[in-house]
Amino acid sequence: MTLIPDLASILAFVIAFAIFLYVVMDGFDLGVALLFPFFPKPQDRDVIMNTVAPVWDGNETWLVLGGGAVFAAFPLAYAVLMPALYAPIIAMLLGLVFRGVAFEFRWRTKRGQFLWDIAFTGGSLVAALGQGIALGTVLQGITVEGRAYAGGWWDWLTPFTMLTGAAVVVGYAALGATWLILKTTGDLRDRAYALAPGLVIATLGAIALVSAVTPFLEGAYWQNWFAWPRILLVAPVPLAVVGVAILLFRMLAARRDGWPFVLMLTLFGLCFVGLGVSIFPFIVPGAITIYQAAAPEISQRFILVGVSILIPIILAYTAYAYWVFRGKIDIDAGYH
Repeated sequence: MTLIPDLASILAFVIAFAIFLYVVMDGFDLGVALLFPFFPKPQDRDVIMNTVAPVWDGNETWLVLGGGAVFAAFPLAYAVLMPALYAPIIAMLLGLVFRGVAFEFRWRTKRGQFLWDIAFTGGSLVAALGQGIALGTVLQGITVEGRAYAGGWWDWLTPFTMLTGAAVVVGYAALGATWLILKTTGDLRDRAYALAPGLVIATLGAIALVSAVTPFLEGAYWQNWFAWPRILLVAPVPLAVVGVAILLFRMLAARRDGWPFVLMLTLFGLCFVGLGVSIFPFIVPGAITIYQAAAPEISQRFILVGVSILIPIILAYTAYAYWVFRGKIDIDAGYH
């Protein structure tokens, strides 16, 4: 197999970019569903759902692109990771399906609407937990023998994966609260403002806990963060997290509607950079690098041409959708 490290690195970056866009774009609409219990009025819930109704299904395009690209560009990694992640991935997909069905069906009934509201929140919670647990499973290391997964069915269930699952849930909820601040008015926006600081504090606490534990999971993680002089290059990442957090609290206190959402996206981006610092160049931490897992050169080139065409198209129609449905939601005029 002929491997071109530069090409493999480009494809890894493209896949990471697609996954990041999925996390932040589907993250806020999962987040608003997680906040449903704090908004018991049916009218408020209708407005909340209308903030994401025009874009929620398009957001999941990035999940399909990222997952398909991993399978095509890094087939060995896909073959090793999937058996280790079957349980959380299946739970995530079922949660997304149930959430999608509930999203549409709750508009068709009044008597049973509360049941679909529960399904909407429950499906979103399961999906968010599944994503966080999958992330934690990859970070904590996967047992590999030769070119195959050698662990057990329950290896994904550890205290660390529960921590990462909870971190993703609270992070999505905080992102959802800032989205509601951006898109709503009146009492609904005021309650989102009231919820946001606590959720941001919980998110920062979860980031701190995960960051404190991660370097001790793999020797390579410690080296990537603390080896000299590499520490000089990566130290700006946690410092930037602190700076963004301070600015985020200031914007919440000043009630600047647009900035909290932008700063939460920035916080997620910095966490993603930190994740990259920890694991690069591994795609299966401690076992398989992106260069060892990469497809043959001709396949890499073919995939790169494909994503070079698809990504600009997806970005264009996504940006257009958000532009068309920009601004605050009118309580009296819904999407459905």
